[in-house]
Amino acid sequence: MKTLINSLLAFTIVLGLNTLKAQEQIEIHPINHGSFVMTYQGNAFYTDPVGDAELYKDHPSPTVILITDIHGDHLSLDTLQSLNLDKAVIIAPQAVFDKLPLELQKKTQVLNNGDSNSYSMSGLNIEAVPMYNLREEALNFHPKGRGNGYVISLAGERIYISGDTEDITEMRELTNIDRAFICMNLPYTMTVESAASAVLDFKPKIVIPYHYRGKDGLSDIENFKRIILSKNSDIKVELLNWY
Repeated sequence: MKTLINSLLAFTIVLGLNTLKAQEQIEIHPINHGSFVMTYQGNAFYTDPVGDAELYKDHPSPTVILITDIHGDHLSLDTLQSLNLDKAVIIAPQAVFDKLPLELQKKTQVLNNGDSNSYSMSGLNIEAVPMYNLREEALNFHPKGRGNGYVISLAGERIYISGDTEDITEMRELTNIDRAFICMNLPYTMTVESAASAVLDFKPKIVIPYHYRGKDGLSDIENFKRIILSKNSDIKVELLNWY
């Protein structure tokens, strides 16, 4: 049954994206913290949609929803159920799938770390990549294998979404990333310095700090930008309005 559901979901994605045109640009719309919407050719890719439905009213209904983890700032059943999911497929790890009610499970395709799906008619590929903590005191926040980061290939771009992670080897070994959304908030993920160090290793063309509110307020993203530009001015740092 799961195989049949996944096949139907893959078909849904193809139908939703088969009119993409290369000349149009992907647009990024921050919502709050770890939630954002990417739009392209009338299709909308929602990442970790949480919060009131009003936050999403100015955006197209989702074509694809990416959920990274089980925590409340990434998974909100209330938000998911408030959205128009008629044409949507949800991509999520098993741990998230297990927390969804049946009606949402029917719209969900499970990808775990290392899994990917390609949709040749649309040029879309979604790869689930690891996200986890390294520091001993933070290991219980995000154990390895539970949540997903994602690498999305769309419109000739490779877009990395870190999810909640520290500067893990798998991040540092990424290649050919055009845009990278990088978290940085303590005690849950990593410091500004650790995030910058990882970015300088895998060298995305554009890096976008997101998910940077921690226990003690907002991380210093201006310092993150200074560190990056002082060591590699070829990397563009985009500071968007998340809070």
